[in-house]
Amino acid sequence: MIVQASETEAQTTKLLIRCDDIGMCHAVNMAIKKLIEIDVPFSASVMFVCPWYQEAVDILKAYPKVSVGVHLTLNSEWLYYKWGPVSGREAVPSLVDSNGYFFETIAQFLENNPKMNEVEKESRAQIKRALQSGLRIGYMDFHIGSVIATPELKELFEKLAKEYNLGISGCFNEIYYTIFHDAIEDKTDSLVEIVNNLQKDKINLVVFHLGLENPEMNALVDMNWKPMTSPEGVSLVSRHRHAELEALCSKEFKEAIKRNNIHLITYHNLISEVGLKAMERLSWRLDIED
Repeated sequence: MIVQASETEAQTTKLLIRCDDIGMCHAVNMAIKKLIEIDVPFSASVMFVCPWYQEAVDILKAYPKVSVGVHLTLNSEWLYYKWGPVSGREAVPSLVDSNGYFFETIAQFLENNPKMNEVEKESRAQIKRALQSGLRIGYMDFHIGSVIATPELKELFEKLAKEYNLGISGCFNEIYYTIFHDAIEDKTDSLVEIVNNLQKDKINLVVFHLGLENPEMNALVDMNWKPMTSPEGVSLVSRHRHAELEALCSKEFKEAIKRNNIHLITYHNLISEVGLKAMERLSWRLDIED
């Protein structure tokens, strides 16, 4: 068990753990439940547009210490597993393909000339679904990047966060890390190295994509990130996500947190401490070829 440091302790190195794609599927929700059960403080970014979001809501309602955010989504990146807009395909036709699903990539999204009023309508629908879920929603972030793919879209994203009184992950001068691109067998070592080298007197943020290695996740083929598929055509998504979960649950991670005197916080803790007025403008460089 990793116990969150008390507010009175003189900690200087702060670490935010943010887990993305919650509600995407059952395997992701079960991975999050496992993380909750070992008592690691973290922030959960929920995809309220996805078929399994209601299960995620039920799980998170039982664990109010988890900080919850809206993982605003305008992409559906898997080969066969798809989702479409909360507001309905007829309401936002410029955001969907011929089957009514979100586009797989940012490039496809932009090539279809998305209309700003439709992006706003769908973004509001997702945020409202989140706020009406019964969960305490504290912040926003984005899935893949279509939501902030242009200066105009980024401005809309910031406007909505301000209107709904939500923080934006990445706007509190966080130092960003991920083990997403690391080899499956290296993820635990990579996470420990990150923890060993966190910046003192800064807000350090490590973003994770968790899941269980099971048939459901084995069937998912990522159309955005080619290294998630082996040269033989086998999807590696399941193994990558399970390895990230194992890294977070590992004794090596627990020992590194203790050894480096790390203070684990959530976005609820951060926003309560510094306030929304401490947010800076969102700075995120879009590289469509990533």
